Amino acid sequence: MTARKTVKARKTIKSRKATKSRKARTTTPAGSVVALSNEQVTRVLKLLKGANSVELKFVVPATGHRATIAGIGLDPVEAQPRQAFFFDTPGLDLNKAGLIVRARRIQGGRADTVVKLRPVDPATIDPGLRRSGSFKVELDAMPGGFVCSASLKGTCTAQEVLDVTTGTKPLRSLFSKEQLAFYDAHAPAGIGMDSLVTLGPTFLLKAKHNPKNFDRRVIVEMWLYPDGSRILEVSTKSLPEEGFQVAAAFKAYLAESGITLTVSGETKTKAAMEFFARRLKAERVTR
Repeated sequence: MTARKTVKARKTIKSRKATKSRKARTTTPAGSVVALSNEQVTRVLKLLKGANSVELKFVVPATGHRATIAGIGLDPVEAQPRQAFFFDTPGLDLNKAGLIVRARRIQGGRADTVVKLRPVDPATIDPGLRRSGSFKVELDAMPGGFVCSASLKGTCTAQEVLDVTTGTKPLRSLFSKEQLAFYDAHAPAGIGMDSLVTLGPTFLLKAKHNPKNFDRRVIVEMWLYPDGSRILEVSTKSLPEEGFQVAAAFKAYLAESGITLTVSGETKTKAAMEFFARRLKAERVTR
C-alpha cells in the first residue's frame, strides 16, 4: 500500500470512529440510560416524600419511531387526536420563570387546562393548596435528570378554548379561581394573564397501551409540529414509593421491546413553545 493510500485509510477510520462517537452521545439502548449520581438519588428520595406521583418519561429519537410503535405493539389508529395551546409572552418570560399555562382540546368536544410551576420543593407548598382535588405534585424523571412540578388542573369545553384562542373571550375565562390565584402568586411582576399571547396549536396523538409483558399502562405521545418535525415520548406512572422499582422494570421492558432512547434536554412543552415563539417573532418582523 502506498503512503498516500495509507494516510487516506487512516482518515477514513478516524471519520468512522468520530461518527460512531457522535451517535453514542445522542442515542443509547433503553437498558443503559444514564444513571443518577448518589447526590441526585438523595435529592430524588427527598422529593418523593412530598410528591403524589411519579411519571417516567423517555424520548425516542426520530430514527426509532417506527420501530418503537411496532415494538410496543401499539395500534396507531387507536390514538386520540388532541390540540395543545400554550400561553406566554413573546419572549417566553413565564417559561423562564418556570410557569406553564396550557389549554388542551380533546376529541369529543372536551378540553382541559393547567397552570404548572416547576421546579418546586414539595416541602414549601401551602398545606391548604394540597387539600384541593385539582392540585398535584409530580416528579418527572427522564434519562439523566428529574424535575418536581406542582400543577392545578381545570376543565372546560373545546369551544371555550377556541373562543379564547380566536380572541372572542379573555384568557382568564378558561381558568378557575384556584388556577388564577396560583398564576398570580407565581407569575413575574407585571405580566397579567390576559396579556399573554397564544402559542400553537400543536397537534398531537396520544395512545394508552396495556402491554402483556409489563404490568403498567404505557402512554405514547407523538407531537407533530407544522415544520414536519416530531417528538415521540413513551411514559408510565407510579406511586412515589414504587418509583425506583418501576423505573428499573420500565427500562427493562423498553430494552426487551428493542426501543432505543435518547438523553435530551428537549421536552414536548419546550419544543412547542420555542417553535411558536420563533414563528410569532418572524411574523411580526414581516408585518
